[in-house]
Amino acid sequence: MTTADERVETYPFNKPEGLELSPRYREAREAPGMIKVRLPFGEPAWLATRYEDVRLVLGDRRFSRAAAAAHDEPRSQPYRRPGGILAMDPPDHTRLRVLVASAFTVRRVEKLRPWVREIAGRLVDDMVAAGGPVDLVDSFALPLPVQVICELLGVPAEDRDRFRVWSDALLSTSSLTEQEFGQNHAELRAYMGELVEQRRAEPRDDLMSALIAARADNVDRLTELELVDLCVGVLVAGHETTATQIPNFVHVLLSHPERFAELVAEPARAPEVVEELLRFVPLGAGAAFSRYATEDVEVGGVLVRAGEPVLVSVGSANHDGDRFPDPDELKFDRTETSHLGFGHGVHHCLGAPLARLELQEALLVLAVRLPGLREAAEPEWKTQMLVRGPRRMMVDW
Repeated sequence: MTTADERVETYPFNKPEGLELSPRYREAREAPGMIKVRLPFGEPAWLATRYEDVRLVLGDRRFSRAAAAAHDEPRSQPYRRPGGILAMDPPDHTRLRVLVASAFTVRRVEKLRPWVREIAGRLVDDMVAAGGPVDLVDSFALPLPVQVICELLGVPAEDRDRFRVWSDALLSTSSLTEQEFGQNHAELRAYMGELVEQRRAEPRDDLMSALIAARADNVDRLTELELVDLCVGVLVAGHETTATQIPNFVHVLLSHPERFAELVAEPARAPEVVEELLRFVPLGAGAAFSRYATEDVEVGGVLVRAGEPVLVSVGSANHDGDRFPDPDELKFDRTETSHLGFGHGVHHCLGAPLARLELQEALLVLAVRLPGLREAAEPEWKTQMLVRGPRRMMVDW
């Protein structure tokens, strides 16, 4: 068992442009123990890269997200991001999560499928009417999840340009100053606070009204700030990742034309296509949201001491050959589909059923309506963001 490693490597490994997984992850998976890495700011951390190690750290209650507040947490920017539900441990995390969970059950989300398919179809209608080439991000990938989450939460979809700026700022790893970051966060909080007040005066059949009612029923369950931040979190998480993964998935499929041809020939395979792409595409520029050991824990042959942070690379875990045979091949007929694309444990993505549905319907309508889809130019990639993906992706058909 290893207790220390003198080498501390500069992190993250992945390049922001493109979706390739750095070969350094394979080297780390195949080496004994774990490696230590240092992000631009904060203390060094252990890096878990193998599937079983990542799953252990995400699922074991001996690792705490909340403990990061008492440490110099590893991070890509000089300031600390607002914590919210992602920085909580049970029971506080559970208290907030259960209030939202009922809106995103598989059964309830599945009832939205015809509506989501209709939105996706209308967006493709508009693309065809405009004529190619068009930007898939602005014309399709962004408005689809924005319309859905805005309708569910109760946020005006016409405000998307406003909260897209705020959302980008919250996910940025750029040289935004702490003051600039704080201003964007404060503006988004103020915007959401105004909407909360409107819904409190005039409740509707949406998630925001339901959360307001839950707070009114028992004031100890949800503070006003928790209510606002929970709505902010649902809004940002409810559209940003899906809006990024749609063009990511299309880019990968068009880079593997034989795989796209399979989907075009059998659009009903969209669910299994989405699962394989969730495994295959390493979304993050690097691991984030460190977990701190609350006691000594052995991970991957390394003794992680109490108070030490561990970063987990989901992208690396999903390419672990010990779990997924031929991990670097895109294969839609895999029998092993237990990827970690939506995380694991108490912080498993709350909106996973909705994200799956949106991704399935997006790929299905594109394959059916635009079987000749192709990239008209190299994508313009996001940079200095927590997630990787095209900021602009021109396509034709």
